Amino acid sequence: MGIILWIILGALAGWIASKIMGTDKRQGLLADIVIGIIGANIGGFAASLLGMGGIDGFNLYSLLIAVAGACLFIWITGRARRR
Repeated sequence: MGIILWIILGALAGWIASKIMGTDKRQGLLADIVIGIIGANIGGFAASLLGMGGIDGFNLYSLLIAVAGACLFIWITGRARRR
């Protein structure tokens, strides 16, 4: 997957995750992209550990894995900030 598709997937996943987690008012497009790309890596790693396969292209499965990873990342960073 090329860098442009990573940015698009990251933006979509980060935006959806921020809506789910309620952080959409505090972050902008760049934060959505970064969170989405980090979430895609976390979600892909976790999915491959569970035997489900990681991110394999620009499709619905990859988007769902990226959103799940981005939600996990937002939750972890939120917990770390409270301490």
